[in-house]
Amino acid sequence: MYLTDYHTHTERSPDSSAPLAEMAEAAVAAGLDELCVTDHCDLLGLYGEPVDGYDWPPALEQYAAVAPRYAGKLTIRLGLEFGMGHLNPEASRAILNRPELDFVLGSIHNLCPEKGGTDFYYVDYPDDAACYAALDDYFTSMAQLAVTDFYNVLSHIIYPLRYMARPISLDRYGDLLDTIFRAAAERGRGIEINTWRGRTLKEWLPILRQFKARGGEIVTIGSDAHTPDGVGKGSAAACALLKDAGFRYFATYEKRKAVFHTL
Repeated sequence: MYLTDYHTHTERSPDSSAPLAEMAEAAVAAGLDELCVTDHCDLLGLYGEPVDGYDWPPALEQYAAVAPRYAGKLTIRLGLEFGMGHLNPEASRAILNRPELDFVLGSIHNLCPEKGGTDFYYVDYPDDAACYAALDDYFTSMAQLAVTDFYNVLSHIIYPLRYMARPISLDRYGDLLDTIFRAAAERGRGIEINTWRGRTLKEWLPILRQFKARGGEIVTIGSDAHTPDGVGKGSAAACALLKDAGFRYFATYEKRKAVFHTL
């Protein structure tokens, strides 16, 4: 089985201190065939402050220094987790216009600017009403991102649920998710299974089935590891889950083009 991790962070992300070399060593130890580093670039900061650029040189230097050392034992791709790209099309096009870039995860990490732009990690969820208010905003923003060209794969569809200390159903979002998934599929784009370092797996089955029913074919697998001990966690189980959902392939990327691997 070809094993990959297409959602990882290094010291080039504000919430990680891990060198890429350590993440690569962990990937080899975990038996992975391919690793994609997807450090953060968000057009809104943690508390809603606007961002209009990305410091590419250190990310490119890190990649160029490490990736060739693993030739023959681990393929390393250069990606980016790009947040809220729909908010500033001009900045998004400039940031993503890099020939070295293999892959872009399109993320929604923040409330919309009109609601303050705070990262969902810092939002309070005291009751169901607060949870649904956040999810309303989240999926509305994702629908706006889905019709852009600023991603290859929509990242962690169920992201805010991580921070809600109560079970919250997504049933009321069926129509909106249909809209999001159709938009992605029609543009030749996909979604990811984000295992959250092996902690979320079964939660993805209804999402995967809905995506497939709306014409979706492209799925990547990522751990969202920010430290070496999380690299590859849940990757093999995610492949099994994809089979259960009726998929025959999963994807990796090279220079923004999908490459399919048989499950």
